[in-house]
Amino acid sequence: MAEKTITYADSGVNIELGDDASKILYNASKATWDNRKGKIGEVIVRFDDFSGIRYINVGNLPKDTVMNLGFDGVGTKIEIAERMNNYSTIAYDLFAMVCDDAVVRGAEPVLIGSILDVNSLGKDDISHIEKLRQLAEGYINAAKTANVAVVNGELAELGDRVNGYGDFNSNWGAGLVWFANKDRLFTGKEIENGDYCVGLYEPGFRSNGLSLVRKTFSTAYGDNWHNVDFKEKKLGDWVLTPSTIYSACVCSMFGGFDRKPRVELHGVSHITGGGLPGKLGRVLKPSGFGVDIDSPFTPGEALLHCQEKGNIPDNEAYRAFNMGQGMVVITPDPEEAIKIAQEFGIEAQIIGKVTEEKGIRIKSKGFFSEGEELEY
Repeated sequence: MAEKTITYADSGVNIELGDDASKILYNASKATWDNRKGKIGEVIVRFDDFSGIRYINVGNLPKDTVMNLGFDGVGTKIEIAERMNNYSTIAYDLFAMVCDDAVVRGAEPVLIGSILDVNSLGKDDISHIEKLRQLAEGYINAAKTANVAVVNGELAELGDRVNGYGDFNSNWGAGLVWFANKDRLFTGKEIENGDYCVGLYEPGFRSNGLSLVRKTFSTAYGDNWHNVDFKEKKLGDWVLTPSTIYSACVCSMFGGFDRKPRVELHGVSHITGGGLPGKLGRVLKPSGFGVDIDSPFTPGEALLHCQEKGNIPDNEAYRAFNMGQGMVVITPDPEEAIKIAQEFGIEAQIIGKVTEEKGIRIKSKGFFSEGEELEY
């Protein structure tokens, strides 16, 4: 009796589906190239094919131009997309993590390349191509919001090396190329006593603290926590709220790579892991100043609910989550910064002020100690 032939598909890799998926991601990246047309980062294509040569012309960069790379991923937020069977917004989380980190340095995000590792694109007449199309849709929309071009869409089927919730599991990471004028880079020493802290509102969790969120809600409601009704939506939909991408707005403020500044900025803080105490503390360290945050945004309802169900003290919550502000810009001209944010559809307000007294002091808007001062 002849031995059974083992195919590549038997091992979990479907070549035909892989080709289809690659074409979907290529066409999505191609749809982002107009975002940089006529600007630094314009994609030049020698011939139109997903494996063809394409490049960026950097032959006439101005004197004192600098560039670098940044890398990040969506972390465990991808599980929320798996639970809700909705992959159309997860690219916002991916792009926010890399693009918003760049503007903290005073740089303009320009080019993104990503790699999507999946367990399987499908087998036995089951295809996950529609989920790839949702990812690609988000890819295009997020790139437009961030004003970046996507130069690739690498994908790999890794079988049981990737797992999670449901039958389509993935992990998504990205690299970002940014450009800057070295004289515009923020060092932290530009910050002055009396500068204002303008908070840019974040209604959701961004892509940080999700391990704590999942642990809290699964403990409170069981493994099917994402389908629990909360405030006229499923709890999972609240947690899946896409990260706000602030980079284009902040670049408009300080002028980005080569444009005229619209407002004087002395520092920018991306409020991710470590929260306001960690991220603001890092930006303020070179100056030796502290900050009083006396009017922060109120965190989103799902975030406060997570605090309540997990009995997470405000002092801890402000370290684990953004608590309503996804980014903070430090400026002597807060009204102009707020006006620019509003042009981009981003809610902004003065949340505090830089002080000579070291340390971070926050007037809590958390669930357990609203109005109390938290010291870090």
